[in-house]
Amino acid sequence: MDISKHLINSELDTSDKRPLYMQIAFLIADKIQKQTLPPGIKLPSERELADLFGVSRTTAINAYRQLEQQGLVWTKVGSGTYVSPVRHVESQPEVPWLQLFTPYPQDPLASTLRDLVATPASNTISLAAGLPDPALYPLETFTELFNYHIDRVSPADFGYIPVEGYHPFRKSVAAMLNEKGIAASAENILALSGSQQGLYLVSKILLAPGDYVVTETPTFIGAIQVFQAAGARILSLPCRQNLELLEDYLIRYRPKLLYIIPTYQNPSGRVLPAHERQDLIKLAKRHRLIILEDDPYSELSYDTQPPPALKALDHYEGLIYLGTFSKILCPGLRTGYLVGPPVLINRLALEKQFIDLHSNNLAQWLVTMFLSEGMLAQHLATVRREYKRRRDAMAKALQRLCAGEIEFAVPEGGFFFWCKLKQAGTSQQLLQEAVNNRISFVPGEVFQTVPTNQDKEFRLCFAAHNEAILLEAIQRLAKTLSQIRKKHLSTASPPCSVRPII
Repeated sequence: MDISKHLINSELDTSDKRPLYMQIAFLIADKIQKQTLPPGIKLPSERELADLFGVSRTTAINAYRQLEQQGLVWTKVGSGTYVSPVRHVESQPEVPWLQLFTPYPQDPLASTLRDLVATPASNTISLAAGLPDPALYPLETFTELFNYHIDRVSPADFGYIPVEGYHPFRKSVAAMLNEKGIAASAENILALSGSQQGLYLVSKILLAPGDYVVTETPTFIGAIQVFQAAGARILSLPCRQNLELLEDYLIRYRPKLLYIIPTYQNPSGRVLPAHERQDLIKLAKRHRLIILEDDPYSELSYDTQPPPALKALDHYEGLIYLGTFSKILCPGLRTGYLVGPPVLINRLALEKQFIDLHSNNLAQWLVTMFLSEGMLAQHLATVRREYKRRRDAMAKALQRLCAGEIEFAVPEGGFFFWCKLKQAGTSQQLLQEAVNNRISFVPGEVFQTVPTNQDKEFRLCFAAHNEAILLEAIQRLAKTLSQIRKKHLSTASPPCSVRPII
């Protein structure tokens, strides 16, 4: 059945305030609901849809993504996009929700962060999400602490509390930071619902549309999305620091902010050397540059201790420090913290009150007990030991099974291997083939501030699985690499838009 004839006469309204992808989605949804496009029928490819409407392929991808979120279509990897069965097709709602939404800046990777914490497909080994292993969550210790201390806590502590956070929690975090060489008191701490909230709050109070932000490339996808949503213009700095380029940015563009993960960087795993940290602080002080240091992984060192945090070297109070308990305890606590001067904490608290009034005080109380009872050091020793074994197991398997196909460096800490294809093809093409072998990872373009069609890098997480599962995963990866090689994919082939299946 030639579907294009049902769409070819459809025209987009240039005066319509809705984005083009939403107009296209609305037109196709209308034909699906009227069953002009019957259930099970294959829709045009993204490229064909783009040609039909005279739009970019990105716009076509976003239109299909919108329809997929509504349950009107489904995508079969390697095959195409199909109209969903009748049971998924609902009548047009009385309220035209799609027409009421404000425009939202989307790109083909816009939902990646949400996808990364989704439940993996059956029998698929996910090396995608940067999650700790649930088997290592200190749940028994939490239970003991709760049972022992719950009768001693004031019920008022579980009512409304200051926006800045539960005061004993702020004091405990400040004491922990002082042991790491970061001078802080409770007045310097803002409790967060995860460090991602800190990224959002900082962008809200510091960035206006058109402001420049400098980030490493590659870097954390959550930061890229937050800065893009704020309307900031992103300047890319290679992960191997180039202070001359940074200084050129500072003089030429006067950026508001430098975002950096200096210790066990996500995704590259790199550690910024001590001398480069010193030089960076001197440069930032000279230009009065605000640095946003994101530090989720520094406690997860497996070889030598990393250099002190940038915040420990901060003598001009221009450095904002983000920390979290998600990677070292468990993500479900949704407990992080931000460190900065009191004037910044006060302004952030004014913004935070519009979001959640205050972060979960039961979780803050539980973490406070964990810290005050001295449980953190023992727990960290346990997880470091286990994650080091897993890192070594993955390194050994990659070297034995994949060394001829990929390049990689063994990380000194954190959760990730950053790999690069030696052979023809891109990481997106590799992921497409890997899905058929029930393994997933994150392609490198997700972490790039500038899109690329020839990306060969990809990230593997070793933390979430035991050694046996990791070995099976790398065997599947090796099989995938072999299949790719046999197909002789060239780098000139058009990239495949495949969401990570995790």
